[in-house]
Amino acid sequence: MAAESSNSSSNLKIIVQNNPSESQLSQLGIKSWPKWGCPPGKYQLKFDAQETCYLVRGKVKVYPKNTELVGEIVEFGAGDLVVLPKGLSCTWDVSVAVDKHYKFDSSSPSSS
Repeated sequence: MAAESSNSSSNLKIIVQNNPSESQLSQLGIKSWPKWGCPPGKYQLKFDAQETCYLVRGKVKVYPKNTELVGEIVEFGAGDLVVLPKGLSCTWDVSVAVDKHYKFDSSSPSSS
């Protein structure tokens, strides 16, 4: 593994944009992105690439595992556009079943 990933955890910020405009969504091409869903529950997730996702439905609380972000709980739900950083390890506490469109950042050098 590259050393750069071990000390970049300080900038692992989850960005949530509430109710982006229809024009922004169509510009991003969200409707052509793959879909993913899950029932309510707790999920351990690790993001090996930056992910941008748009929640069609659902409600999530994210508990980051990275030490700099401990205690920084991020909540988002239906209608939110969310950017999850590469290298983030977290627990998703899903209270309402999730249905989302998602896209991984293709600029990652390790993409296959």
